[in-house]
Amino acid sequence: MGFDGVVGAKSVIGGKSRGGAKKRVTLRKALLVGVGVAALGLLPVAAVATPGSGVSGTVHAEGTSEGKLKVKAPKGRTDVTFREITVAPGGSTGWHTHSGQLIAVVKSGTLTRTLHDCSVEVTPAGTSFIEPSGADHRHIGRNLGTEPVVLWVTYLLPEGSPLSDDAEAADCPITR
Repeated sequence: MGFDGVVGAKSVIGGKSRGGAKKRVTLRKALLVGVGVAALGLLPVAAVATPGSGVSGTVHAEGTSEGKLKVKAPKGRTDVTFREITVAPGGSTGWHTHSGQLIAVVKSGTLTRTLHDCSVEVTPAGTSFIEPSGADHRHIGRNLGTEPVVLWVTYLLPEGSPLSDDAEAADCPITR
């Protein structure tokens, strides 16, 4: 039997040690696994939803707008007020303005509004609208029907502002 090696020496094939090649392959595999695990850590993880408890909610009124609602909050601190307004049959709000926008839902009845340019908007129950802010947007709301108009209104007003300001009537026929 022949032996031409040294005891304890490693065989070299093509200038590379077989033991070193195995170590490099093992090192590469370890690096690939590590990079893969790290990459998985960067992926977003879906949150696991949990059911709520001890919470209840009531929808008091819903309304759909005629078109897109463009809500503009006042600059600076904003007072947010939610208010139910009832206008009796034959009643009106009087001419007024607001210093911030209002988002309104007509819960019941039909509200007829005359605007600063004498145009008239009729909003029945189940609809919503925005009243713009400023002195140049004076308006009056009327209940020309036989049942009360109930509005659910959210006011977005500059801090400390009144809910509305009285205004002179617009020079419109039959609206004074």
